[in-house]
Amino acid sequence: MSRSDPHRHHFRARSAERCKHRLRDRALPLVALLSGALSAPAYAQEAVTLDTLSVSGIGTGSAPPAEGLNLRSPGRSASRLGLTALETPASVDVIAGETTRLRGQNTVAEAVTQNATGITTVAAPGNGNGAFTARGFSGPNSIQQLYDGTRLFVGAGTVTFPFDTWNVERIEVLRGPASVLYGDGAIGGVVNVVTKKPLFTPFNEARAAVGSDGLARLALDSGGPIGESVAYRLNVSGNRAEGWISPNGEFRNLAVSGALTLQATPDLAFTLSHDFGYQEPARYWGTPLVNGRILESIRFNNYNVRDAKILWTDNWTQLRTEWTPTADITIRNTAYRLQSRRQWLDVEQYAFNRDTGRIDRSDYLEIYHSQEQVGNRFDATFRGTLFGFRNEFLAGFDVNHIAFRHTNNFASEGGGLVTSVDPFAYDPGLFPANGRASPAYATSTRQASVFAENRLILSDQVSLLAGGRYDAPVLHRTNLVTGAGFDRDFQALSYRFGAVYNPTPLLALYAQYATATDPVGSLISLSQSLANFQLSTGEQVEVGAKGVALDGRAEWTLAGYRIVKDNLISTVPGQPTLSTQVGRQSSLGVEAAVSLHLFAAWRIDANVALLHAQYDDFNQAVGGQVVSYAGRQPIDVPERVANLWVNWAFAPAWEARVGLQHVGETFSDFGNQARRPAYTLVNAGLDHQVTQTSRLSLRAYNLFDEIYAISGNAVNGIGTNWLLGRPRSFEVAYSVRF
Repeated sequence: MSRSDPHRHHFRARSAERCKHRLRDRALPLVALLSGALSAPAYAQEAVTLDTLSVSGIGTGSAPPAEGLNLRSPGRSASRLGLTALETPASVDVIAGETTRLRGQNTVAEAVTQNATGITTVAAPGNGNGAFTARGFSGPNSIQQLYDGTRLFVGAGTVTFPFDTWNVERIEVLRGPASVLYGDGAIGGVVNVVTKKPLFTPFNEARAAVGSDGLARLALDSGGPIGESVAYRLNVSGNRAEGWISPNGEFRNLAVSGALTLQATPDLAFTLSHDFGYQEPARYWGTPLVNGRILESIRFNNYNVRDAKILWTDNWTQLRTEWTPTADITIRNTAYRLQSRRQWLDVEQYAFNRDTGRIDRSDYLEIYHSQEQVGNRFDATFRGTLFGFRNEFLAGFDVNHIAFRHTNNFASEGGGLVTSVDPFAYDPGLFPANGRASPAYATSTRQASVFAENRLILSDQVSLLAGGRYDAPVLHRTNLVTGAGFDRDFQALSYRFGAVYNPTPLLALYAQYATATDPVGSLISLSQSLANFQLSTGEQVEVGAKGVALDGRAEWTLAGYRIVKDNLISTVPGQPTLSTQVGRQSSLGVEAAVSLHLFAAWRIDANVALLHAQYDDFNQAVGGQVVSYAGRQPIDVPERVANLWVNWAFAPAWEARVGLQHVGETFSDFGNQARRPAYTLVNAGLDHQVTQTSRLSLRAYNLFDEIYAISGNAVNGIGTNWLLGRPRSFEVAYSVRF
């Protein structure tokens, strides 16, 4: 069919009319951004050209602006009803994908922790370099991760996908309990990575970058129509480097995302997508502490074995259907399959031995994960009236089957091996041939849930939001060595109630009560020792305010909350070998964020989170005695977190930016003896808009070469090693649209 075919134009006209009411609200922030660009000085217009085109998707209206808090952008992470942050009685960050790329944040972990309020990372190879902390709680069993709104079940505490920001349209971060939306494992919050979608307007963009430590990056983003009713999107991103630590510091990864959308009728659309991720991260598990500190002379030494391996491969296929039979009814369905393969071959623990002056190495581990998750999520939204008031109601179900197989060498001779090496002149050695892995256990988990959400609009100023979810997972675990097995089923009911008061359309005051559940360990890899325990339960009370002022040039949020989590596994006093679920953990905090674009050449984005987190009732057996850790700060949880970004368009086609990230002190042990000090990182960037469609960027990371720990280990209250963040490094990138 020719491009001038009248039937094609007629079909698109009808499709545009059908989508008008859905795109109207999403397009408003984009229109405002473009309007501001047209009224700005010439150099400001020139500087945002490429960014605006990248963010807007050439007129799709689907992506948030590349600046600000996006309080007027609809999202589906804090509510499945597609509400804006101003309509939602919860704390939510909407981070535009283009924001992450402009700031040089190439991983999801960097994007979340350097932009969202109060979120930090405890990334390590053992958790897939993807674990977070939020509101006093840490780890993948308390901060849930989603991909396009679909939950990723955690096996053995590990999540390895997604990891690259190139294919990201936006990242939505919901702070606070979210089990009512996505099930257990979300008492601290949710991180939802939303991918770029197919386009009906041709679009192509490429990026190349080189940097210190042998860094090289290549990326491509392409989208456009195929015929009159089909559109595509393809994103490819590859990264590799020699790394800053030696040996085994090199890394490489590849992320490929492809999607096709079929607009079958004006009211019905299908999107088929497949995402592939391959990672070989640095085989680095930390640097030993010598007398409680990192020696500069061994800062860049890696004490892993020479033949260490870490390989992660993820494949994710989705078929999404959206049907809008009327303007008041929307039906969505997502069927998917996720397959993950992971391998570790490492020595993972290092400790300085004062008596010998050598580094003792232990935990020679070989581990394989094989995980397959198949599921379907369905929901239907109805808009109408209830008791004479406007009302929006959503109901749906979520079903999954997860097969997980764990192969390890925990019981082998090599698994208990301990060696020692000279800190300065050492032979890394090889992994022992007699310590290899064998099949250990396999699990089969069936999960079914139903959920509902309702928004009652009492007036233009007052709305009420309520939701509930019931989950019923069933687990079967088989010991592949002995053949023994057990079955376990859980039931969990989560709910929330919230109210929003809008004195003006651009100001929201809200309050919310929410409940949540967390597994005592990763649900799909639950061990026999934890099988008889129930899910941990929690509740949160939150109040806050949000607003937009000065014709959209200022946005702000303020929230206060208290979360209490019960049923921690605690040792019974007087009986060190007996554990029970009576423990309690709590957090009390305040969070604030602001985005200011008061002058055409200047923009400031800042946020801060202050909290007090503690174990209220928590006992553990230490040396045959029961020790209480009540009043102690939870492991890996900082109580002070802040981010600041300042942008200055100081000349025609030039823009500079500086970012500060502050993370307060944390601890590696329950007793708060193994302290990891607070740190502040400074990142910087300089962009030059070479042409209307190309940009040259210079970026500096950790500009002042701060030595800081992302995570750490401790034995008997003494820190043994820290997993250090990267030192000062530089990168030059060139982006072009064609």
